[in-house]
Amino acid sequence: MDDCVVMALCRHGLTEANKKRAYLGWTDSPLCEPPPPLVTSFEGYFTSDLGRCVSTLKALFPDVEPIQMSDLREMHFGDFEGFTFEELKDNEEYIKWLNDYKEIIVPNGESFQQFVRRVEIGWNRMIGKVKNNSWNSSFVVTHAGVIRHLLASYAPDERAYWDWNVSHDCYYELRFTKEGFEKGERAFSLKEVTI
Repeated sequence: MDDCVVMALCRHGLTEANKKRAYLGWTDSPLCEPPPPLVTSFEGYFTSDLGRCVSTLKALFPDVEPIQMSDLREMHFGDFEGFTFEELKDNEEYIKWLNDYKEIIVPNGESFQQFVRRVEIGWNRMIGKVKNNSWNSSFVVTHAGVIRHLLASYAPDERAYWDWNVSHDCYYELRFTKEGFEKGERAFSLKEVTI
């Protein structure tokens, strides 16, 4: 369908830090195991510039050269990077942040508003690339927080940020009308695809 645009949002593969359930923002952690290549193909490929995302995209599509974007990074968790809930649960700053994550800035990290603004800049840059190249389908490897924000903002089913469960073993295909995509409107369909 030439009048549609598909944006597939994929979380990077499981990392050692993910297995520990540690906060993993701008710090990198190696993949436990790279995912198998996908047989489907897309016209455009985007990825966060962090190693776990680049490695995932290269494993899924070995022969493509993705556009790497720092705007697609996970939230910067500052002093909480690399620590688990158990390790942080008695930290006063952490408790404040948990209770009001939209307003409290992570010490030496970024605020939720900074994170959202950055992701929106990245999304708008992708819209521009897709439009300029006349791509009908693009694949994006990024992080759980980024995908949650994009689904909360653009999925046809309106749900809050934390209501989206973003797994390592699937990707989410958002389908837009071309005009709606370029105007920043919500997708008209969402499909979850198992990897």
